[in-house]
Parts: sequence; C-alpha cells; structure tokens
Amino acid sequence: MRRNWDISMIIIVLILAGTSLRSGAFSDPMQWLMDKLLVLPAIIIGLSFHEYAHAKVAYKLGDPTPKMQGRVSINPMAHIDWIGFAALMFAGFGWGRPVEINPANFKHRRRDELLVSLAGVVMNLIIAVIFAFVAKILLLTLGYSFLTGTFGNILWQMVIYVIVINLVLMLFNLIPCPPLDGFSVVTEIFNIKHTQLYWTVYQYGNWILLALIVFDITDKILTPCLNFLYGILANCIIY
Repeated sequence: MRRNWDISMIIIVLILAGTSLRSGAFSDPMQWLMDKLLVLPAIIIGLSFHEYAHAKVAYKLGDPTPKMQGRVSINPMAHIDWIGFAALMFAGFGWGRPVEINPANFKHRRRDELLVSLAGVVMNLIIAVIFAFVAKILLLTLGYSFLTGTFGNILWQMVIYVIVINLVLMLFNLIPCPPLDGFSVVTEIFNIKHTQLYWTVYQYGNWILLALIVFDITDKILTPCLNFLYGILANCIIY
C-alpha cells in the first residue's frame, strides 16, 4: 500500500489518529481493544495475501527478487510493516511491506508490470468472495440462532470483517495515485511512464493522497463503491 515513509505519511496518520480521538474511539479502552481484536484477523489476512499475490505473480513472470527476499509466502511475518500495522490499528490507515521487483527480469515488461500491480487487488477480491461463501456456510450449518449468541456473533463479525476489509483494501489500492497500485495500473494501461505527467504525479503522490484523505474525498468515493460490492456479495452469496 505504501512505498516511502515520509512526512506526508506521518501527517496522514496523525490527522486520522486525532480524528479517532476526538470522535471518542478511545473513550472505552476495553471496547476499543475488543473491536480491534475482532478486526485483527481481517487486517492480517488482507495485507498478507495482498503482498503475497504481488510477490507470487512477479516470481511466476520471471523475477526472482521476491523469492530471494522471502516474500513468496503467506506468512504474515514476511509482509507486515510494524509501523504501518500500528498506524492501521490506531489511525485506520496503514500499510504492509511493499514487494520489491526488478522489471528488467520480465519478458514483456509493460504487460507483466500491469499484472503484478493488479495481483494484490484481485487477491483481495478473491478473499472477499471466499469468505462470503464461508458466511453462507455458517448460516446454513449453524443457523441464525447460534450466530446471534455470544460466541457465534464473534465468529460472524470476524468473517464479515474479512469480507469488508478486503473490499476496502481492493478499492483503496485502486485509487490512481502513487504510491497505490492503481497508479501503476493506469501507468501501464496508458503507457505514461515516460511522460512529464507521470513524474510530476509520482513526485507529489503522497501529498496528493494526503489531500484526498484530509478533504474526505477518498471516503466519498470508496463508501458507495464498498456498499455496492458488499451488497452484491450479500444478496448473491451470503443471504
């Protein structure tokens, strides 16, 4: 999700953490902790499989770099950036360790870079669909009565969180702004890497992303898309 730790990322995290503090998110520490424990598996699954997909596709397309760095693995320890993880838990915005690739190893560089860029978001979509079926199975086998009980409700919330978090990761990473995958996708589709526009946007990408978040543009774009996609999964698979 992120490529460079700089002042713009610090500002984003501080603003979002401050917003959470003012909204009373930490007013009940025990409830906050319980909520985070429920969403923790979803975050770990979403980030780990997202980065694993980047690494696996790059390796399959001829670049040994991710393999040599131990990134072709679903082990969360291979992909978690602890600063980014802490930021995600406390501020709601974070990142995993970006997968390093060497495009010179690709046979069809533009196509292969596009496939690698798309791999993470496609994996997040696949995970969301898989867990939609898991939710369906839980409903069919355990029933509503069990899932509304204490343990059943916890299990149900964790499964739903996996669906939602993976959809959020997919949508957020598709924003065409560096350092997100969406910018790489647009770059390869329209072949703009050698243009001045590309380097200008790339240079100021973190600040552009900061502006999008601060002025609530990302939320206004992502929330309707999230509701739409979750509605499809809920109506077509879960219920």
